[in-house]
Amino acid sequence: MTTSVSFPPSIWTDTAPPRAVAPAATGVIETDVAIIGAGFTGLSAAIEAARRGHTVTVFEGKAVGWGASGRNNGQVIPVLTSAEPDVWVQRYGETGKRVVDLIGNSASILFDLVREFDMEAEAEQTGWFQPAHSPGRVALSQRRVEAWQRHGFPAELLDAGQAADLLGTEFWHGGMFNPTGGHINPLGLARGMAKAAEGLGVTIHENSPVQSFERKGAGWALRTGDATITARALILATNAYTGELVPGLAPRLAKSLIPVTSWQMATEPLGDNLRKTILPGRQAVSDTRGDLRFFRYDARNRLITGGAVVGPHNVAQRVKRKAAGNLAEAFPTLGTPEMTHVWSGYVGMNWDRFPRVHQLGPDGWAWMACNGRGVAFGTAMGRELARAVTGMDPRELALPVTEPKPFPVQGLLRRVAPTYLAWLKRQDLREPKL
Repeated sequence: MTTSVSFPPSIWTDTAPPRAVAPAATGVIETDVAIIGAGFTGLSAAIEAARRGHTVTVFEGKAVGWGASGRNNGQVIPVLTSAEPDVWVQRYGETGKRVVDLIGNSASILFDLVREFDMEAEAEQTGWFQPAHSPGRVALSQRRVEAWQRHGFPAELLDAGQAADLLGTEFWHGGMFNPTGGHINPLGLARGMAKAAEGLGVTIHENSPVQSFERKGAGWALRTGDATITARALILATNAYTGELVPGLAPRLAKSLIPVTSWQMATEPLGDNLRKTILPGRQAVSDTRGDLRFFRYDARNRLITGGAVVGPHNVAQRVKRKAAGNLAEAFPTLGTPEMTHVWSGYVGMNWDRFPRVHQLGPDGWAWMACNGRGVAFGTAMGRELARAVTGMDPRELALPVTEPKPFPVQGLLRRVAPTYLAWLKRQDLREPKL
């Protein structure tokens, strides 16, 4: 029996608290709630379902946090990439209003969970800032601030001077600040959530890829290589990795998004003098570019950043040079930093950048397409899905249900998706039409 899992090297695998791999699933298992995937959504759902008095079993194909949850940048962002609050309401009515509330509260939901269980996740709720990369984007930031304020959330517009004070550079022009955001060690958070779930009585099986699931009688039947499982309720929490370990697990869902490779990296630790002048308040930052520039500190004063490049040749080295150059351009006193860790993982994307919620059957749920904002929203959505399978009326929750719409040529789209960056870079040079 496999007792270890090879993690992709990253700063998080070097720094997260260790976790002993849980035994794989074997034999016949009966549970009230079966959850596929031990990332933020699955573990958050497990915690909430266990709190509500239900037996919960989590099945993970690799190890806790092995997928996107343990590989991302760790920014805790209480907004989505493109799905603005008013559009949610226009599209989904009262359910849309509940989704807006869930998004707006998502960072606080995560940080409250960390504090409640005293998780070793390097959590810093220092706020999230989206600096505008051009004067025209400041007007866009103002519109976003006004929209979130109308819905009761503490967004505020910073002018160029305030942005320079926050960032330690005049490279940007102002932007939207939300004090509820921040950053975490994502693998530390995943392992902390697993520990909290197990403390509530949840059973986690790692090295246990679910091969199939189906509605059978009054419940759900699942199968791994060495176990058969019956459950009253099912939550599929695999997002961008839905088709990776077991391609036939949920093909319609897997083909309804495009897994896009996202590159992350860490600099050497900054000295005290630089750290006090560059991003002195330690906020999380990701700007308004489509070709995104993003960064934040970890607990050892490394800048955690990343980027994207077009084309498959020597990607790791090229993206490392690009991200280091971006930091040097914004912060001349930093110079061109040396990157000590470079790693990648998948982000689940779709064309309109709206996350999707799908009902698989009675007491069976999934959500897909984080579009780069899965840390806070995935944690919040896990709680919502758990409530749906433990007695709450789904019609009263933030669950905008739609049917999956698979991309007809998903394989081709996966290959050409990186070229989308070239279009985004051109759009970054244009001022938005408001």
